Amino acid sequence: MQNVLVPTLNDGQYDFLRLFQIWEAVSSAPQGTRFDFTYCTFLRPNAVAFLGGLARLAQHHNYPVTFAWETIGGAVMANLCQNGFASSFGHPSPGWNGNSIPFREDRVSATDPILDYLTDLWLGRGWVQVSPLLKDAIVGKVWEIYTNSFEHSGSSVGVYSCGQYYQAMNQLVLTVVDFGMGIPNKIRGYLQSDPRAANLLSSSCLEWAFQSGNTTSHKPGVARGLGLDLLKEFVRVNQGSLEIYSNNAYAIVDRNGQRFQDMNGSFAGTAVLIKLNCDETLYHFRGEFPS
Repeated sequence: MQNVLVPTLNDGQYDFLRLFQIWEAVSSAPQGTRFDFTYCTFLRPNAVAFLGGLARLAQHHNYPVTFAWETIGGAVMANLCQNGFASSFGHPSPGWNGNSIPFREDRVSATDPILDYLTDLWLGRGWVQVSPLLKDAIVGKVWEIYTNSFEHSGSSVGVYSCGQYYQAMNQLVLTVVDFGMGIPNKIRGYLQSDPRAANLLSSSCLEWAFQSGNTTSHKPGVARGLGLDLLKEFVRVNQGSLEIYSNNAYAIVDRNGQRFQDMNGSFAGTAVLIKLNCDETLYHFRGEFPS
């Protein structure tokens, strides 16, 4: 069994590249993996969701996985217990209702539980002030991220989520991860009749997916792309960000617009990271509260 050292992981591009290196190591180790946290002093929710999904992926392939709980420092362990990750992987510590949006595993699509999770445990806890109408609309668009993962990714182990409210930074974070084929690979396959598709950069594929009306769905009447228009507008107004990592490409939407780039690292799947600022503004649909 190989020993994989999990470093301190934030949610910058460098941290995602470190996670992709861990994915590569675990995916190529049928003898099994022991996750060692000796040098880890902090884990953001993207790392929690990613490592949880990766462990399930390894188990799906019958690769043994163990977590060296004794190597995890107090602050990191408290967070993994609070968000329910630890109990999900056999540690006898139940989660509790703190500032975490719990670690969640969805092996199959389940509309109501996912909507309840997003409504009650993410956007509905008062950290971001949104009108009920706008809250429902945003939750619906994030739910479409899950729907797209189940419909298009081909992930054998479903979708994984985790989030956190950081009071000191006044920031609310949510990550959704799948371990399917990835958006660029899916788009190249969908556009295979176009001779230019094989040479499309992964960043160009993400840009195609971000365009409203583009979709890889074969269902009649489905033309939602990634369904991100409202969410993109909201994060810009909120001065938050929406980031997507898929295969070897990266996309970000923030107050400066949207940008797409290719990366040196890669993984077979998609990670979506949403960051919202928890300011005093009450956000609502334009014209919802007429004067």
